[in-house]
Amino acid sequence: MAGAAHCSLQAKRLLLDPKFEGYKLSLEPLACYQLGLDAAVAEVQLRDDQYTLDHMRAFGMYNYLHLDSWYQDNVYYVDQFGRVMNLSVTLDTALQKPREVFRLPTDLNACDNRLCASMHFSSSTWVTLSDGTGKLYLIKSGKRGSSASEKWEIVFNEELGSPFIVAHGVSFVKSDAHSLAVLLLRVEKDELDTKGSGFHVTLEWVTIAERKEGDHRYEIIKRRVLKGKSVPHYAAIEPSGDGLMIVSHKPFTFMQSESDKLEENDDAKVSNEKKDPLYYWQQTEDDVTITVHLPQDITKDDIKIRFSPDNICVTLEDQTPLMEGNLYSSVDHESCTWIIREDKSLEISLIKKNEGCRWPELIIVASIFSVVPSFFQNPNPEKENPPCNAQELEECDAFLEDGASLCRFDGDTLKVTHIINLGSNQYLFSVVVNPKEMPCFCLRHDVDALLWQPHSDQPENMWEHIATFNALGYVQASKQDKKFMACAPDYSYAALCECLRRVFIYRQPTPLATVLYNRKEGRQVGQVAKQLVATLETNDPILGFQATSERLFVLTTKTLFLIKV
Repeated sequence: MAGAAHCSLQAKRLLLDPKFEGYKLSLEPLACYQLGLDAAVAEVQLRDDQYTLDHMRAFGMYNYLHLDSWYQDNVYYVDQFGRVMNLSVTLDTALQKPREVFRLPTDLNACDNRLCASMHFSSSTWVTLSDGTGKLYLIKSGKRGSSASEKWEIVFNEELGSPFIVAHGVSFVKSDAHSLAVLLLRVEKDELDTKGSGFHVTLEWVTIAERKEGDHRYEIIKRRVLKGKSVPHYAAIEPSGDGLMIVSHKPFTFMQSESDKLEENDDAKVSNEKKDPLYYWQQTEDDVTITVHLPQDITKDDIKIRFSPDNICVTLEDQTPLMEGNLYSSVDHESCTWIIREDKSLEISLIKKNEGCRWPELIIVASIFSVVPSFFQNPNPEKENPPCNAQELEECDAFLEDGASLCRFDGDTLKVTHIINLGSNQYLFSVVVNPKEMPCFCLRHDVDALLWQPHSDQPENMWEHIATFNALGYVQASKQDKKFMACAPDYSYAALCECLRRVFIYRQPTPLATVLYNRKEGRQVGQVAKQLVATLETNDPILGFQATSERLFVLTTKTLFLIKV
């Protein structure tokens, strides 16, 4: 990660509502329509050798329903006969049966180790499709959603090794040639991993371009592979095909050729001389949190910390001060605290006197580890150091992955150019707001859920805060049986569904038609946010879930439900 710019996500205060009072349960009925499927969805159960958490996340929790963001209210799924079925909705009261638009040439049941079929709509006329056996199809679809003009034609297909699912894809023009870039996700056996799960995750970045001979044939011009130890929450290629963004709990790196490895070894000799940072800090509008990893034998009695309005001093075992200097800005020293966390890290909380002031640095006149104690010698440069959350969490808030990061990779250098340590900002879901842009991702910030739009062509504003779902971060944490989350492309509501039957909808606050008073505070309430619950009339597990501005689509094994939102 050397040379990468360490960035942060800047929330827009105008999009936050500190006075949000919560959701009011509404009993208003939701119009729910259901369509019986001619054939069951091509669900693939996990095999006995797919037993890890990564297998469950990548394949066991796969969303079998695919939303075509280029055309409104247009969804697709693959049935057990290998048919790609489409439902295009214009009028809820005149729903037609899903229709076949394409049939996979291979017999899906003939492959023992196949994965679920997957697809991605790379543009308004191009689709990338995998049959789950290891073959990739590039399809020219024509204008989708219309039976008259939608004709899926295979332009390219090739066996690409072990089975995979399509994670993302884009269509673009470079050097006057039409190209498509596709991300393929695999979970593979790792014989060298004897202490972990025994598997690793790969993302293969494949670029397919039209041949220069002018015969309208396509060929693979580039294949690059990233390797990691956890299934990414989010992985998307930039619209120009020049870069890649990944949100994951554990880092991904490109698997390099032998010549590249020799150069990397030379660089490693130099980098090994560098010391690992001995403290980490993060801030909010109100406080600053410093995290120091302690040696095993340090106890609470060995730590001495002195706070003053403009200064801090940290000492361990009466040795030379570990950290001492003037803070960037004043703090309320009487409210500052410190604790030793379960992971043996020292967490120091500083309360800012000037709320809202962003600190560009922690200490301006400092002596930080100028004499390094013996127990901090020879740090491991590869060790992960996620910052800790300063706030106390309730039991329903607890989640395992509080060390996720967002990385942007350059397609030419194969290096990380930007990195954001997400800390305790839990990843929730992704959604396509504008199909010409990268997918948005939603993160938990305190109790809220904030939606972020990546802008690969705007280096100064690469991740923009575009919407807030009030208290959704807190609400979703209590739904232990949740399977999928989504939101409307116009941000009018967010929704989540459980593994069976129940769907929860959280609408944005809207003005009231009648007068409503808050009895506690004796004031009139101008708007209210509603929670609605829909219960599906089925006992089949939910396999797919998609949201549009007007409807929710819920797919089970034999039925497709439409909920008018």
